Amino acid sequence: QFRENLQDVLPSLPSQDDYFLLKWLRGNPRHVEVRKHMDADNIIAWEAPEVIRKYMSGGMCGYDREGSPIWYEIIGPLDAKGLLFSASKQDLLKNKFRDCEVLRCECEQQSQKVGALPAPHPACPHLRPRGPTLPGRVLTPTLTPPVRPPAPKIFPVAYNLIKHFLSEDTRKKVVVLGSNWKEVLQKYIDPEQIPVEYGGTLMDPNGDPKCPSKINYGGDVPQHYYVRDQLAQQYEHTVVVNRGSSHQVEYEILFPGCVLRWQFRSEGADVGFGVYLKTKIGERQRAGEMTEVYPNQRYNSHMVPEDGSITCSTPGI
Repeated sequence: QFRENLQDVLPSLPSQDDYFLLKWLRGNPRHVEVRKHMDADNIIAWEAPEVIRKYMSGGMCGYDREGSPIWYEIIGPLDAKGLLFSASKQDLLKNKFRDCEVLRCECEQQSQKVGALPAPHPACPHLRPRGPTLPGRVLTPTLTPPVRPPAPKIFPVAYNLIKHFLSEDTRKKVVVLGSNWKEVLQKYIDPEQIPVEYGGTLMDPNGDPKCPSKINYGGDVPQHYYVRDQLAQQYEHTVVVNRGSSHQVEYEILFPGCVLRWQFRSEGADVGFGVYLKTKIGERQRAGEMTEVYPNQRYNSHMVPEDGSITCSTPGI
């Protein structure tokens, strides 16, 4: 029925098979908006800052028995605090989104190699375009589906606290393994596709059992990467924004195509920031009364100064 309803636009779609169409029936309605905001069509060409490339752990390594790529999230040695002090939250999110896009493209290439898939497979959620999710099988010491090595004793307690905030579909994908985790992995993945570190036989060309050429293991971020204390940026304006209150700064955009840029830092705490278009000129409006142009998000600008820009498509305040 969906295919019939799309007859007028089918020829212009990048793919017309059932699996491409199926993902739009399963996906999040904000998918197109998120992809546009993250510039997803060009994000693979984006190069993350050096500190992220060196110290953000994880990587794609091997394929499961059905041909889906496997992504390893290595959380243990990840220096989250060091990364937050050294890179903006937006660059960290953008890097993860790029990982997802790399995996999505890899899933599509694998699908083309093996022909049409016999059925939608949970190991390849690129069939469900819901923004930054992780396609491919994911092995992680956190909650990313579907399987993970044995958890520390505190994990079941923590997971029970947060699982109620996860969708039912996501909860079904999470499998916390016990002492038999190597056996379970090999049920889904050939040992030749699993690093020796995780019970398989795969090694780097130099014999390293962890396969660091494919999986980044992170580590402590050297303090010389910390951004805040290195920047001597002088700001023209400062303002005190009390907890729970807001501050608006108005700029007039005279014609479409103008670029609005911003840079800010905060003292003592993070801050919410967004860009809105006023619908009534000459009077103050609350955010909910205006048109959201750049989504309001929390920024760790007390750790790393934040900067960004948008090209305005509409004149106004």
